[in-house]
Amino acid sequence: MSAPTSPQRRLPDVAIEAHPDRAGALAGVGMEQIGMPVLLAGADGVALRASARVDAFVNLVREDRRGIHMSRLYLHLDRHLSAEPLSAASLRRCLRDFLDSHADLSDRAWLRVRFDHLVRRPALASANSGWRSYPVELCASLEGARFELELALEVQYSSTCPASAALARQLIQERFASDFAPGARIDRQAVIDWLGGDGIVATPHAQRSTAQVRAKLAAGSELPVGDLVDALESALATPVQTAVKREDEQAFALANGQNLMFCEDAARRLRRVLDADPRIADWWLRAAHHESLHPHDAVALATKGVAGGYAA
Repeated sequence: MSAPTSPQRRLPDVAIEAHPDRAGALAGVGMEQIGMPVLLAGADGVALRASARVDAFVNLVREDRRGIHMSRLYLHLDRHLSAEPLSAASLRRCLRDFLDSHADLSDRAWLRVRFDHLVRRPALASANSGWRSYPVELCASLEGARFELELALEVQYSSTCPASAALARQLIQERFASDFAPGARIDRQAVIDWLGGDGIVATPHAQRSTAQVRAKLAAGSELPVGDLVDALESALATPVQTAVKREDEQAFALANGQNLMFCEDAARRLRRVLDADPRIADWWLRAAHHESLHPHDAVALATKGVAGGYAA
């Protein structure tokens, strides 16, 4: 076993040695998929700890240097992500430390943080509640004084096809016309029994659907993760549920019946939310309906249209 390192002992650092045969600047050097806890600000103000995967990078502008100091990136991440809830300010400070610790090597730094945003949601009708998990990705970069922050998230919802609903209604009408003769006196209770029995011969197809959003935040904006999730789900009106009793399932069926939508309709609802949020400078969205009718998805894409911004 080797002896412990004494304070006076100098350890070799081959990364800073000059190697003419290994010279050249690099666009990025760092680490990916770093497992690390992060602190998230809860709705009640209490910080919650979540498991995250982090990518951390700086560029390498010194052509005569072999590499960067990766341990410094890790230690800065550990200190910043563990000490305070994630925010635009904390991410900027972390990136500033990346660059300050590589002052002679790098002039640009960036990181990516992926985690699940957990929210306890009430049931639609019963007194129960349950947890919903929303995948979130934060991408932050710093070059000189220019700081950029991007938020990506995903919500799931149910979509009932308007065309299928119209076709089902037609079949129900035809069945009614067949079961009740023209001009015949119709008993109200008989119709109620018919509606609760074999009269509903067809139902529209519905499916679980996914909305993905990427948003470049305006300068000075904080992270609107919870607000944005709530606004997107409210616009779609049929978010997937957690704890479900029969009364909740019935309420969900009612919400679907009153919110028929193609993927194009869903994309336009999402667009209105993103356009109305002053914290968002640019955005991209994807509404995907994982069809029960087809073995493929129906997808609609939209972007804000900022010059030089996102492309569909």
